[in-house]
Amino acid sequence: MQTDRSSKLSTPNATMGPKLTDKKRKSREPEPESDDELGNGLFDGVLSQSEDEEDYIPSDDEKEGEDEDEDDSGTEGTEGSEDEGEDEDDILSEDIPSDLDAEEEMDKLVKQGEELEITEPGVDPKPREDDSMEKNFRIEKDANGGERYVYDEIDAAYDSDDTDAQGPVNTIGDIPLSFYDSYPHIGYDINGKKIMRPATGDALQSLLDSIEVPKGWTGLTDVNTGNPLNITQEELEIVRRVQMGLLPDDLQDPYPDTVEYFTSIEEKMPLSSAPEPKRRFVPSKNEAKQIMKLVRAIREGRILPYKPPEEREREEQEEDEVHFDLWQNEEPQAPNPMHIPAPKLPPPGYDLSYNPPEEYLPANKEREAWENADPEDREKEYLPQKYIALRKVPAWGTLVKERFERCMDLYLAPRVRKNRLNIDPNSLLPKLPSPAELKPFPTVVQTIFRGHEGRVRSVAIDPTGVALATGGDDGTVRVWELLTGRQVWSIKLSSDEPVNTVRWRPAKDAFILAAAAGEDIFLMVPTHASVTPVLDQASRDVLAAGFGYATNGQGQTLPAGKEPPAKWARPGTKLEDEGVLIRITVRSTVKVINWHRKGDHFATVSPAGQRSSVAIHTLSKHLTQIPFRKLSGLAQTAAFHPLRPLFFVATQRTIRCYDLQKLELVKIVQPGAKWISSFDMHPGGDNLIVGSYDKRLLWHDLDLSNRPYKTMRFHSEAIRQVRYHKGGLPLFADASDDGSLQIFHGKVPNDQLENPTIVPVKMLKGHKVVNKLGVLDIDWHPREPWCVSGGADGTARLWM
Repeated sequence: MQTDRSSKLSTPNATMGPKLTDKKRKSREPEPESDDELGNGLFDGVLSQSEDEEDYIPSDDEKEGEDEDEDDSGTEGTEGSEDEGEDEDDILSEDIPSDLDAEEEMDKLVKQGEELEITEPGVDPKPREDDSMEKNFRIEKDANGGERYVYDEIDAAYDSDDTDAQGPVNTIGDIPLSFYDSYPHIGYDINGKKIMRPATGDALQSLLDSIEVPKGWTGLTDVNTGNPLNITQEELEIVRRVQMGLLPDDLQDPYPDTVEYFTSIEEKMPLSSAPEPKRRFVPSKNEAKQIMKLVRAIREGRILPYKPPEEREREEQEEDEVHFDLWQNEEPQAPNPMHIPAPKLPPPGYDLSYNPPEEYLPANKEREAWENADPEDREKEYLPQKYIALRKVPAWGTLVKERFERCMDLYLAPRVRKNRLNIDPNSLLPKLPSPAELKPFPTVVQTIFRGHEGRVRSVAIDPTGVALATGGDDGTVRVWELLTGRQVWSIKLSSDEPVNTVRWRPAKDAFILAAAAGEDIFLMVPTHASVTPVLDQASRDVLAAGFGYATNGQGQTLPAGKEPPAKWARPGTKLEDEGVLIRITVRSTVKVINWHRKGDHFATVSPAGQRSSVAIHTLSKHLTQIPFRKLSGLAQTAAFHPLRPLFFVATQRTIRCYDLQKLELVKIVQPGAKWISSFDMHPGGDNLIVGSYDKRLLWHDLDLSNRPYKTMRFHSEAIRQVRYHKGGLPLFADASDDGSLQIFHGKVPNDQLENPTIVPVKMLKGHKVVNKLGVLDIDWHPREPWCVSGGADGTARLWM
């Protein structure tokens, strides 16, 4: 039996507890580039506003690890138990039965002991003579048939000197009750009987006992019996008197009356027995002189022995008048929000003196200005004056008026206590570094590019940093040498439409420029001194590869009667001779062009195009796709993520982020602006800046929240363009219609626990405002801390 029990107890539980899963924050390391990053380039309608997308509700904190498995199943091991009722009596029995022979021998010895009596040592015992002695015990049979001695209960009233003492109920001595935790009893009484453990109530009974507390209950338990310990009223009174420092017995007077050892009758005795001198009975001459003075004053009328009737009536009237004292019953109180004492008047200054210093005295012009001003407009109600002596100072004419106004102010003005902290406001501002420590950044204009007729709408620096492309209202695209400002190439794309945007292909394996004029997008290879024949031929091959792709029948197939979203064609012999090789015609005017970092895809935005406002073009396939069937809002701009296969589309109020591999909506950024004009992604990919027409520049941390991290207002007019520096320098800038550029130092730390550092370092002014339009576009040099800007004044400027 014991072996089976031990084997069952040693069996481990069959199941374990639920597993714990750890949530890890996503890494900031860029994902490796893959060839199928954009899902094989099939975007036609896949990013449309479906029902699932409309039901998408963005949250402030993007949660991760939503697909982690949780182990909800868990069982607890049980231990088997067997019925041991058969052995319980043997285990709990205290009397072990002996053999039959031993029992007979014990009976004989007991009988002989009762019949014999030992009188002397060494002498045979004699039979007892007196068996009539009273015994204080009786012999009973126990459960095993043996004899046991049972003693009578001791009555303390007769057998003890202390009648108040209570005999010990439990005879276990100093053994703690914890030794009996595994037994149903807690000790033995004087007869050896088991004292059973008191019954414990359930939770409901414990609650009732705590509500209805019995009289004398102390919350303690008797260490011998385990029963609640109740004390009497007399014991409670003794405890109370001891706690108060009184005598335990109230019958004894701690302060008895003192015994008067001396009499309380005061006895006065003279110090000497000499008789009183005569001078004590003669009137004093000094008192006589004072009396004569009073008599003389009464005769002269300087002292009246009685009051005149007029003065007596005036005093009676003053006594009848009732005067109210606002602070008659005001007592000193501790300072608290409900009590505010009346303010005190400030002490007088030097200008209130009757002989003030010369610098406090007003000049003639100041006196005339004070006299001609209205009383409400005067800073002071008095003019400082100088007197030779104090006795020549006249009475204050407006004393009663001032006191009356002060009493009215104290009576009518509400007094509210405001808890203010004595904190310097400047100490609450963050400690920003000095702009001198954050150099280099552009400070002055180095080159001015003139040649366009009308506004310069767009500027762009090529990836090598040697050429600058500009587009303007005159419909021309011009290429300049960046450092010298010399124009090296120009082409007129349209005579009616302005060139809204120009953007270089980001890859350095080709020298390709994209420009948009009206509904046409032109891809060209400009002529520049840095373009070698090999680079020029490679650029032309990149643009011509798509024509062979379409010729082989691998182009996009459309249903019958449906027009393609764009037409790819050659622009004509005249433009081809100048370097313009491809014309893409879309359905509405193009305002924005943004390239993918690999240079094979670029996105265009036509705000007036409705469902076809956003298009993605594939250069190697001459393919144009409309990724959205429906857009919730008017599209403003679009851009690709610099590291991951993500696509951002900005409407008037929100910016939506889509995953081009999974073809789903990832995040909705809410800048809170009324009308978004532009945005740009940080090269690290975790931050973006947004410019708006309501004069605000907003910084967003995409890992932190979909709300702005910082909002900056440094311009008085709308912000047209915002740009990050792509060459690793912590710089970004914005362009505004007030004709200025604001340069910022924006450092993004590698530590995720540290916030970005944003410091405005320089405001560049130079462009003129024409028809309420200032700076329209900006761009950064790929390596140096230089930026270029194009304005409505027809010039482009290089800032160093």
